Amino acid sequence: MRIDPTLAMSDRQSINDSIDLSFALQAQTCRGIVPLTALARSWMLDAINDPRLFDWIDQYGSPLNLICVDPMSTNLDELQGVAASFNLDLGVFFARKANKCLAFVERAIEHKIGIDTAGEMELRQALDYGVSAEKLICTAAVKSDSLFTLCLRSGVTIAVDNDDELTAITSQAISLGIAAKVAIRLGRFQHQSKPLPTRFGFDASDFTLLDRIDRRMVDLVGFHFHLDGSDLHERVSAIEQTLVWVDEACRLGFRPQMIDIGGGFPVSYLQNESQWNCFWDELGRALLHQREPITYRNHGLGLLGVNGQVYGTRNTYPYFQPTQRVDWFRRLLATRLEGEVLADAISGRKLELRCEPGRGLLDGCGLTIARVEFCKPSGRDEHLVGLSMNSTQCRTTSDDFLVDPIVIRHPLSQSCEPVSGYFVGAYCTESELISLRKFDFPEGIGRGDLVVFPNTAGYLMHFVESRSHQFPLAKNLIWGDSVELDSIETQGMTERVK
Repeated sequence: MRIDPTLAMSDRQSINDSIDLSFALQAQTCRGIVPLTALARSWMLDAINDPRLFDWIDQYGSPLNLICVDPMSTNLDELQGVAASFNLDLGVFFARKANKCLAFVERAIEHKIGIDTAGEMELRQALDYGVSAEKLICTAAVKSDSLFTLCLRSGVTIAVDNDDELTAITSQAISLGIAAKVAIRLGRFQHQSKPLPTRFGFDASDFTLLDRIDRRMVDLVGFHFHLDGSDLHERVSAIEQTLVWVDEACRLGFRPQMIDIGGGFPVSYLQNESQWNCFWDELGRALLHQREPITYRNHGLGLLGVNGQVYGTRNTYPYFQPTQRVDWFRRLLATRLEGEVLADAISGRKLELRCEPGRGLLDGCGLTIARVEFCKPSGRDEHLVGLSMNSTQCRTTSDDFLVDPIVIRHPLSQSCEPVSGYFVGAYCTESELISLRKFDFPEGIGRGDLVVFPNTAGYLMHFVESRSHQFPLAKNLIWGDSVELDSIETQGMTERVK
């Protein structure tokens, strides 16, 4: 395979058209002692300057998620534009697990795209909104009998992960007298003579799976895979091997209609690649005790300094990526496989290419805002800044969210001396830090101020959120011509903010 470098044109211009890069407040009020300056959409700047912001926190509590759905439309248009330039039939299915707000479901319906559901409640909500079965897929990692029944009765395609699922689906299909629509999920693809690690899917080398499908009760509509990360070459290897499955299935008389490459469209959160590289260089120096720590108790974020060397693997999302979703997708489709462009290899088989972006569609769609409840010294000229939120409310499964937040001083805040320190959360554990990074507050920080975490809609708001200690979950407020709670909060009752 060969990725054509002539098509590796940056999509930065199209993204910058809708992003204001100033974010001047950030440097004035809060910055990492090794800064990681955020990209910001123009609506975010309007929101953090809105005089009602403190009132919303008083009314709905802290933290508060502020959502704007408009960037989703822009992000979708860009992906569809790339596919159209290759004359490729593209089916975009919004990965609902990335954010629970129903406003995104509504926007997906407006654009007539599909929805990828990862559980029974997500699927029921989509069906209740009138989404047709053809616009839904169920990719749940673990599937119950009741979920299978719902999929069968509603005609929703199921991404089948293993033999136990295939057996259960077939049994239920026979019992109900309804043929199941199935996409076989493949895994353990070979890449550079090694298997790609994944917990998902059937072994892609075992073609006997096709013989185990009951053709009377199982309609094989296509093939699906899920890969961790955004490595372009790994994704090409997976597609290439999936196309072999398509050819073998056709030879055996099946009629697959699509291949689904999952999500993983890369997103950049930061303005500056040099800041990103500098952060990791300085973290390495700190781990080797060549400078003061830049993280709490010199946390390595997956790295470890031993005998003058830094070992390990970064356990964070790559918050700066030089190749972003549009350029990445263009390069993917332009890759040559044995003399044929990948897009042509797909369309030549009369297949629809499906994808399930979550982060890629929600880039620029949200802010998380929390109130400061205290600022106290913790020794060694450091302070702890207590926020009314917990560490699951701006976090995925990685070690940290590596983007500098913005501090908005309360209108009645007293002037404060500059301080440095860490954001800590509401759970009663020593490890309860909102961010492991150390920050400078040039204008000080105090009770009643607000801290804004930018670009959190994709996975960071809801993916691991918890209400331990019986704390309420964050409310979700939709930004637009009017400002209202998302329907997930009000169960269909719209509450206007005056």
